[in-house]
Amino acid sequence: MTGLRLTDSGWYWCSAGDALSPVHLTVIEAGVESYSSQSNKVLTVQTGGSVTIPCYYDKKYTQQKKYKKKKKNKSNTYTNTSEENLSVIDHPDQSLFTVTMRNLQDKHSGFYYCVVETGEQPLIKTIYETYLKIQSAPDVSVVSSSVSGHEGGDISVQCVYSSDYQNKLKRWCRYKDKSCHTVERTDTSQNSSVQISDDGRRSFTVRMTGLRLTDSGWYYCSAGEALNPVHLTVIEEDGVFCLSKNFSPHKN
Repeated sequence: MTGLRLTDSGWYWCSAGDALSPVHLTVIEAGVESYSSQSNKVLTVQTGGSVTIPCYYDKKYTQQKKYKKKKKNKSNTYTNTSEENLSVIDHPDQSLFTVTMRNLQDKHSGFYYCVVETGEQPLIKTIYETYLKIQSAPDVSVVSSSVSGHEGGDISVQCVYSSDYQNKLKRWCRYKDKSCHTVERTDTSQNSSVQISDDGRRSFTVRMTGLRLTDSGWYYCSAGEALNPVHLTVIEEDGVFCLSKNFSPHKN
C-alpha cells in the first residue's frame, strides 16, 4: 500500500480461498509516533489526590452501556454515577466517558478497566486499561491537570518526574488518536506545533503553539511507563469554548 492516508487505518485481511487472517493497519501522521496500547499504563497519583481517566470509544457505542471496573472488585460502576469520591460520566458528544476518583489511598492501587457492553459479539469490550499507582511522591505528576488556551495561541504544561525516571523516555501523548511527541524534537503536524524540553532536574515542559480548536481533549505526560493525564480546552477567538464547555475534570 503506497500513498497512505490517515483514513486507511483499520482492519484488513489476507485470504486464500475461504481461509483468511486479519491484519490491523495504523497510519501515523508525519513526524508523529504512535504508542502501543500495551505501554504507558501506570497512572501515578499522590496519596489523597484525585485523577480523571478518559475512556474513548467508537461512535457506534454511543447508546451502549459503559462502566468502570477494578480487577479485584467484581462490582461495576456504570456511567452517569456520581458519588462523594467517584464519578463516572458519559460524554457522548465527544465519544468518551470519564472516570474521576478522589481522595485516593493505597487501597485504591490496582488495575482498572473501561468497558463497553457492545450488544454484539463479544458482548463486552475493554476500551482502556491502566494500573493505578498511589504514591506519597508520584513517579510522574503534572503541575496542573487542566489547562486552557485561545485559538492560535499557546499553552505550556510542566511535567514532574522522580529521580528514578530521569533517564527514561519523556513523551506528550494524546489519548484520542494515540499520537506522541518526544523530548528534544519539535513536531508540526496538521495540529499545533509541539516542543518538549527536559531541564534535567526532574521536570520537562511541553509547549503547544498555534493552537487549533481540534486540539481540545485529553493528553498525558509520561516518563517510561508512568504517566499522568492533562485536559486541554482550546477557546475560540470570540471566547466560546470548544468541545467541552466549562469542562472540569473533577466536576461531578
